[in-house]
Parts: sequence; structure tokens; C-alpha cells
Amino acid sequence: AVRFANGRLQRPDSLRFTVYRNRDTAHPRKRHRRILVSETERLSYVGHNFGSEVMKCNSLCRYFVGVLDKNSGQMEVYNAEIFNMQPLLSGGTPWLWNEQWVFCSLGCTGCFNVCFSLVQMDLCIEAFGTSKQKRALSSRRMNAVGNDIVSTAVTKAAANIIDAKGVTALMQDMAQDDVQNISSFLPPCHEDADRPEHVYKFEDILSPAEYEALRVPAATLASITAEEMAKRAEERSHCSFVLEELKFLPTDERSRDHKARCLWFLDTLIRFSHLKVIKKKHPMGPECPHIISRKLMKNFTSLTYNNGSIQNLISASMKAKITAYVIALALHINNFQTDLTVLQNDMKLSESRILDIAKALRLKVSKAKGVPGLENDQNHKLGTLSLPLPTQKAPEGQRKRKKMN
Repeated sequence: AVRFANGRLQRPDSLRFTVYRNRDTAHPRKRHRRILVSETERLSYVGHNFGSEVMKCNSLCRYFVGVLDKNSGQMEVYNAEIFNMQPLLSGGTPWLWNEQWVFCSLGCTGCFNVCFSLVQMDLCIEAFGTSKQKRALSSRRMNAVGNDIVSTAVTKAAANIIDAKGVTALMQDMAQDDVQNISSFLPPCHEDADRPEHVYKFEDILSPAEYEALRVPAATLASITAEEMAKRAEERSHCSFVLEELKFLPTDERSRDHKARCLWFLDTLIRFSHLKVIKKKHPMGPECPHIISRKLMKNFTSLTYNNGSIQNLISASMKAKITAYVIALALHINNFQTDLTVLQNDMKLSESRILDIAKALRLKVSKAKGVPGLENDQNHKLGTLSLPLPTQKAPEGQRKRKKMN
């Protein structure tokens, strides 16, 4: 299946396509590479299923083509990909020059080697090409001249913007963009809330059904003894934040159960953030309720397509989202003031990264002395959620960049 990057064709049925496959069939990645070529009266088009310009939808979905036999009423289904057809301009694309490709079209009696060199191809078209091919070549060259004019105009416009606005202001705009990128992964923020607990509502972190599902797995934390706690601390069975908070479980049964559920889910979120590619159906083990596993996979992973199968991975943006939800949950656990440095160490983040996320959450960050025995116990950062919410500022790491001359 194809789509054309520069618009719709008036007569798509008149097009003919040629498919090329990579000659290196032993290479695990190159053997799946395909190039699709087509030509109209004015332009030649090329699409490919590899490289930086490949369509993201092929990595997120699987496509199929069904061929119906009208006589038998049966349909055969084949794997398919969508190719984004780009106009092939003069100068071409470097990856066509450096690799060997073979013709691969239905009905061919044999395959022949093809080494793409666009310069040589243009010379051949000039000498031996049909009128249609020569018109297409002329159109490509005219477009190349147009591209040079556009590139020059863009460069001049960029220089004018820099002169008018100044490098410092542009750097601040870029820093603000970084804040907005982080903000897209935050829990829903209710800025008009009259109490801190309503800014990031607990129900937006854990739905009632998810909270109920935590009752059974969290029961072991609610009933933990001092001996078991010492053993888990020695084995590092939980993150530092959870191990410390287990020392202060309320005596009231209902409050104790609530905090245990929150700690169990927070610990699960942190352990989940340490994964890279999710290969198991139940990555957090059989004791993790199905509704929680589904929440983790749906809300905190990105889909990728690899070796013919769809995989879930925890990208940098997804780890930022997990961090934001961990901080929000820790605020509910700790009366809306939490030790960011402990969470930073548990999640294996840089200080600048967790501070950027905390400030995007509109927390006030201050210095505090940490719990004795923990790393850097003399220089901890404390995050506090209080009203009125502070205005969003550019990330500190961005503001500290050196000025450019």
C-alpha cells in the first residue's frame, strides 16, 4: 500500500510500480529492506521501509492485504507495509548509492543486480530515455533549483530571526519547549483546586478498580513484621523510598491498608521503569493483578515493530511519565512533601532530570537533610506541593547554558 507525500494523484490506476529488495539476504536487517519506485509524467517517486524517514505507522500497527477468490469465496491474507512515496529529486538519497539491490517483481523470470547511481541514471535517460523519462528528468532538475532557492530563503529568514530576537531569547524559548514536552506526560493537573490533594487527584493515578485490585498483593506489606522488614532491607527487595516508609505504617487498620497499597504500586512503578524492552506477558510477575499489568503496558510503554513482531519498550519519554506519576503518588503518601533525591536514586535518574519533572509538576524545591545512612544524606532536595501553584519556569539545566556569541 502506498501514499504520496506531496498530494493525491489524479490517475492512480495508470501507475506501475517496481520493487527492489536488498541483495544481502543473510543480513538480519537488510534482508527485509525494500525500495518501491514509480514514475508519473512529471516526477519519479521512491519509497522505502527503512531509514530515518520510514513511516511510524508501520512500527505501531500490522497491515494485511486480502486477495479474494470470487469462484471459491475464500480469501488469502498477506502481510503488507505502507510506503510513503517521496518525489525523487536530483542529488538523490545516499543510501541508494551505497547498497546493492535486486529487482523483485511479481511475474519476473529472474532477478538481476542493480547498483543505483542517480548521476549515471540521469546520463542514461538523457542518452537513451523515452520522452516521458526525459520530461521527468527535466522536472526533477527544476525542482532541485527550486529547493536551493527555498533553502537559501529559509537560511536568510533564520538569520533575520536571530538578529531580531537574540540568541538568549531563542534559548529561553527552547527551554520553555522542553517544559511543554515534559508537561504532556504529567498526570492531569487541576490548577483551580482549593486543596493540595485536589491538584493531582488520587483517582487520576489509580482508578477505583485498580485500587481495589491492590488489596491482595499489598496485604503482605500491611502485615509486615520488624524481622521481615529487616530481611527485605538486607535483600533490597524494595526501593529505598518504600523501605523507609514501611517503618512508619499507621496503626489504624484502614490507613495502614491504604498506605500499603500506595507503596506496593509505587514500588512496582519504579521497578517497571528499570526495564527496557518488555518481552514477557506479565513483566512484574504473576502476583501483579491483571488490571495493573494492563495499566503499565497501556499507559507507560511505547509500541515498536521489530523482527516481524510488535514490542513494548520504555522510552525516555515514558520513563519521564513514570517519574511524574511516582512523584505525584509519593506526594499523596507523604502529605504533599517528598524527598526527591531518594526517588531520584531509586529511579536511577540525574538530579537535573528529576528536578525538571518536579518543577513541571509545579512543586517548590528546597534543600533538606536526608535520612542518615542514605546516599548524599546531607544534600537532599525536597519537593513540596502547595497553593497557590507557582508559575512554570524553564528547566534549570537549560537556563544554565553558556551564552552563545
